[in-house]
Amino acid sequence: METIIVANWKMNPQSLPKAKELFNSVRNWIKKNSNILQSVRIIICPPFVYLESISKLLKTKNFRLKVELGAQNLFWEEKGAFTGEISPKMLKNLGVKYVIVGHSERRKILGESDEMINKKLKAAIKAKIKPILCIGETFEERKRGKTFKVLKNQLTKSLTHLTTQPLNYLILAYEPIWAIGTGNPCKPEDAKEVLLFLRKFTQPLFRSITQTLILYGGSVNSKIAKDYIKIGFDGLLVGGASLKKTEFVEIIKDIAKD
Repeated sequence: METIIVANWKMNPQSLPKAKELFNSVRNWIKKNSNILQSVRIIICPPFVYLESISKLLKTKNFRLKVELGAQNLFWEEKGAFTGEISPKMLKNLGVKYVIVGHSERRKILGESDEMINKKLKAAIKAKIKPILCIGETFEERKRGKTFKVLKNQLTKSLTHLTTQPLNYLILAYEPIWAIGTGNPCKPEDAKEVLLFLRKFTQPLFRSITQTLILYGGSVNSKIAKDYIKIGFDGLLVGGASLKKTEFVEIIKDIAKD
């Protein structure tokens, strides 16, 4: 079974040359080590302004490894007067195959609701772009023992009116909000409790699927990355570490060893 590693560059790097340099440094390492990467799929999610350039680099004739393009967001309408938004069709035309939906930064800073996220999921699935749905609790919610209640609520509202077949496209990413960008990841043993809950909760929803793909994200680094795979996660959503060439390569290398 494949392990998925998603690189969320967020609003980085600050120039196209730097974005190309970062991508090429990772790509060159991947090309040299393709023999150990047969069971790893890497998804690069750069800012919108770099999608076309990274897409062209992915299409070069001598690069046919399991590296694919993802976007960090999308709008739920196909076209219209929506200044500043990006439609699913625009992403599709650039070769985007995955899209991050419902990241906690968008929920918190930009006020995205579960209802908005539900519309985005439907739009992505309709366009045959695989959504990576982010869910997670705050430190206060975890402290009060509400982790499972929060996750259940986010999933229930986000997946409203989505039938089993379209859900084949969906990937879940558990990102405890209190761990993102803090350098304090959720301990693997605690993350495993959440993983087991998510497996149990989603099983009736995903009847046609052997197993829902669930990723872990939140201050992932090369020292602990493999621990989350060992306890059952299907991959990782990597933020800050994906911007550090050596660190990201170490994560890939560690995951690929088995």
